[in-house]
Parts: sequence; C-alpha cells; structure tokens
Amino acid sequence: AAEADEVDPTAYRENRANALRRLPEVYPHAWPVNATVAELVERFGGLSDGAREEGAEFVVAGRVKSKRASGNKLRFYDIQAGGSQIQVMCSAKSHEGGDFAEVHDQIQRGDVIGVRGEVGKSKRGELSIFPRSVRLLAPCLHMLPSDYSGLKDQETRYRKRYLDLMMNDHVRRTFVTRSEIISFIRNYLAERGFLEVETPMMSAIPGGATAKPFVTHHNELNLRLNMRVAPELYLKMLVVGGLERVFEIGRNFRNEGIDLTHNPEFTSCEFYMAYADYESLMEMTEDMLSSLVLKVKGSYAFEYHPDGPDGEAITLDFTPPWPRLSMVEEIERRAGVTLPRDFDGEPARQALEDLAARERLGGPPP
Repeated sequence: AAEADEVDPTAYRENRANALRRLPEVYPHAWPVNATVAELVERFGGLSDGAREEGAEFVVAGRVKSKRASGNKLRFYDIQAGGSQIQVMCSAKSHEGGDFAEVHDQIQRGDVIGVRGEVGKSKRGELSIFPRSVRLLAPCLHMLPSDYSGLKDQETRYRKRYLDLMMNDHVRRTFVTRSEIISFIRNYLAERGFLEVETPMMSAIPGGATAKPFVTHHNELNLRLNMRVAPELYLKMLVVGGLERVFEIGRNFRNEGIDLTHNPEFTSCEFYMAYADYESLMEMTEDMLSSLVLKVKGSYAFEYHPDGPDGEAITLDFTPPWPRLSMVEEIERRAGVTLPRDFDGEPARQALEDLAARERLGGPPP
C-alpha cells in the first residue's frame, strides 16, 4: 500500500474512511492513561543512553506527528501531547495483541494513539516509550500539512484554529500564557480583598464607555437589548451598595472597527476600590503588572515580536519602579509646545486642536 503522504490529498479522506470501516472498533470507549508525555519527559529525561525504567508500565496518549519504519519489525512514532513530545519505538518482538503490521498500518500522521509500555532511552539517547501495545484512539480523516512546510497561511490558521494548534507550538503557548495571566490577576485581586462578581451582559441602555453596542432582541419580553460595552456602571452600583472592593473579568462587545489587534468582542478586567485615589491605582497597577510579568516570564524583561514569531524582536522591560509622567508636560516636551492650563477655555481647546492637526492625529470630536 502507498504511504498516506503520497496519496492525493483530495482522495485522502475517502480512502481513510473506507479503510476505517473495515476495523472492528475505531473509537474505543476509554484509554486509562496513568501519565502524561510531559511527566515522562521530566521524570526520565536524565536516563543514560540505552537504559530503561524496568518494571514500571506507563499508559499514555498523544497525537502522531511523524511515522517512520525500519524494515518490517520496527515502527517509530513521535507523539505530542500537552506541548511535549516523545518517541514511541515499536518492536514486533515485544508486541502483544493482533498482527503487528496490521495494527501499525492503521496509524497515520495526525491520529491520536494510546501506548502502553516501558520508558527508556534508545541507544542514540532518544527518550522513548517501548510499547507492548499500541491502539488507535481517534483517527485523523484529513491530511496534515507536512512538518517541513508547516501551516503558514494566516487565513487558514485563524479559520481552523484546531489545525493551527496541532501544527504550531507557539500558538498553544499563547493559549497557556493567556490562562496564566487571567489566573494571576484573579488571585492578585482576591488576595487584596477584592470580591469577584458577574454583572449583566445585556441591558436596555448601554453604558460605561463611549462605544457603539451590538443590539439583540429578547423574545419573551419583546424587548430590544444591547450587549454591554463595559461593566463599569454595574460595578459602581455594587460599590455604592457597600461592596468596597469589586472586580470582574469578562467579555465586552463593541460594534466598531476590527483589525489584527482590535476585536469587537474582547476580555477586560475592571476593578473598583473605595477610599483610594489615582496614586493608589498607579502603585497597584505597577505592582500587579510587574509581578505578573515576573511570574509568567521568569524575568521583568523579555523579548516581544510585534510582527509575529518570525519578525524582529524588541525588548520590553517591566522592572519597577516605573517613571511617573505628567501627561500634559510629556505632551509639551515631545511636541515642543506650551499648552494653556485652563482646559475649559477656548484657547486651550484651539491649541490642542491645532496640535492634533499638526501631528496628523485625526478623529471625531470628543
């Protein structure tokens, strides 16, 4: 039979589906894993070449990233799970259950397989699982992009996020980092006496920000409602009611522009604290963000790629203390102008309008 990667991609799904119909069971009910790939890599990465962890049987599962053969008696897989990868070195000599060739002919790149066996290092020093049994758990019915070319097309990546996660490790790290950031902020505020709340996502009047809302309809009440643009007003009501420190992490919806850094629906964190002023919030913001960066990145300074992982890197440094800048004085310094301080007067308004025009900072009137 021809290797799967040599088959016409348009015929791959049909050929694979026909082959799977001949199997007695394609989707097992369960596979009792007792370890993760990441745990095996951490525990046994230090084994010497050729050594094995005798007497311990591990049951793991993962997605096949590559498949290789050496004669009729050896099969090699690289399986990936949870952001870690390990080799599976299958030998016909130690195989149990079913014909060795038939079992492994069923498995292709992209499939999720279960492996049961010992852990050790190959003679070449590759951390491996030496299985007694291998089982197909979930076949992949579409041909994956090759590991060499990868998945680069931006539209495909965004429309098929599951495929993006399979092929690009840095995408998974982004998901994990986002979760770590939200967990840190939630714990940081909770440790300082803030109460997490949930406020309405729909209301008759949008408020809390100057933004155009998405409009929906409540069928039972026959009522026009707006998706919230910010949780601000409800949070302030809770402060008025006696909840002196509150916060919410949730979605907002603004029916406005969209680009690679602006999404009409987005997650925000708003917190309110009674008896504090802007100086308190400056100190708290500095401590929260610098501590967050240190926790997630392991350092206050790190490299950032604004144009994607292949673009040029810049260094962001969150080391405290941060400089405290007067907004008006900083504008004057950078623009080389002196602004009137009576901001309610016409001269100040005109001076700001002229400066905005000079710097080509277009936009609607406030």
